[in-house]
Amino acid sequence: MTRSRPTKRQGAVALACAGGMLTAVGFAGLGPLSATASSHREAPLIAGTPQYDTTDVYAFRSPEKQSTVTLAANWLPFQEPAGGPNFYSFATDAQYDIHVDNNADAKPDVTFRWTFKDHYVSKDTFLAATGPVTSLKDKNLNYYQTYKLARIKKGKSKTIVNNRRVAPSNIGAASMPDYAKLRNEATIKVGKSVKSFVGQAEDSFFLDLRVFDLLYGGDLSEAGDDTLAGFNVNSVALQVPQRWVAKKGNAKKNPVIGVWSTTSKKSTNGKFQQVSRLGNPLVNEVVIPLKLKDAFNGLKPTGDAAALKYVTHPELPKLIEAVYGIKAPKTPRNDLVSVFLTGVKGLNMPKGKITPSEQLRLNMSTPVTEEPNRLGVIGGDNQGFPNGRRLGDDVIDIALQVVEGELVGSANDLGDGVDSNDVAFGDTFPYLALPASGSNADPHPSTGAAAKQSSDKGGLLGIEPSRSSSMAAIGVGLFALLAGIGGAARRRKA
Repeated sequence: MTRSRPTKRQGAVALACAGGMLTAVGFAGLGPLSATASSHREAPLIAGTPQYDTTDVYAFRSPEKQSTVTLAANWLPFQEPAGGPNFYSFATDAQYDIHVDNNADAKPDVTFRWTFKDHYVSKDTFLAATGPVTSLKDKNLNYYQTYKLARIKKGKSKTIVNNRRVAPSNIGAASMPDYAKLRNEATIKVGKSVKSFVGQAEDSFFLDLRVFDLLYGGDLSEAGDDTLAGFNVNSVALQVPQRWVAKKGNAKKNPVIGVWSTTSKKSTNGKFQQVSRLGNPLVNEVVIPLKLKDAFNGLKPTGDAAALKYVTHPELPKLIEAVYGIKAPKTPRNDLVSVFLTGVKGLNMPKGKITPSEQLRLNMSTPVTEEPNRLGVIGGDNQGFPNGRRLGDDVIDIALQVVEGELVGSANDLGDGVDSNDVAFGDTFPYLALPASGSNADPHPSTGAAAKQSSDKGGLLGIEPSRSSSMAAIGVGLFALLAGIGGAARRRKA
């Protein structure tokens, strides 16, 4: 079947979509700030070793205990809930780290490190659970993991948690009749102000990943379904006092921190080598070319200048021009680089000298929003993305709306057709959604949004025809920094 060439209006929509996932969010005309999607299978080597693959990093002020900050990260993407007999575990030859830079030198000042051990009750069975598991220490849980959590500061390591059990994969209702109870047992309190959780969770990122099929089918015919619905990940979540991560322990005077995760795998020589890295999402997935993707996963933030030309001369605008006939913007975009690498002044830019680097930056002094807006800062909620990242922040829609002029006088309701996660997040720590059960016969149902798009003459975008050309021009100017692939658009929910 021959595919017809998109109309001019569809072209304008495509440009917005192209900017969405990698166009960094701009503020008050400053332009892009950070990448806006997830990093599942982003580089050739890490795609073949999913146990070490970081998918998302989150950092936010804890809503129920505002003197603390919550850090979370996910690994091992696309876990099919019923994927036995060997279910999903953390690697035992790896160091899973969340790093915090509190003085803007692009080096970790505090590192939280998780390491894991395997345990078996018996190896004379193929089952991970030999009967109903009613507690983490139930003998019917034939295979389980324990973890150690250490806090590393100024070269010294202090154990925070030792030999505690990981919440297992949610095998199914027969094996685990009350999985929520297992989650609660795995959520522990350490001292007065520290909480820790490690275990399986439903993938907290929500979007339509068919963007990689020639930008949603080449004509925007493929959009509106949460591709990650019903897939699980392995997660760590940690709630600590703000003073633990602030410069000189003073969160009031030094509230801005930079956060990123790494995974390091033990080599044959016994040394650990970094194989995965993630701060702001999707940078390596689309901005970095194939020849450097594996190298970027091993790069330290202090070396980010090496990737500068791929930010100032992005590949994607040329691809958009080839697919949709929209002329690529002029390069280089040097005026936008500092915004991407340093944080936004007045929002989450650190004080003093800044070493430009790619990190998820959080201002811990921003008041917690009683009613969070999924659109974060552009929705009037300064606690949201890109000021850190909460689980419910709709980072795809944020980028799409900004790229189409939301902040420069062209109001719009753009989005990828996926408003929220398919499973509700919790209101208290660890906040993560419970993992999909292996006994669910249909864990990945279609949302039907794509069908709705095809039956709606206005599409999911909802832009008036008279505005399409001017909005396309705005999109050209804004998406140059990280011009990447984004979602098809939809109407904002009331």
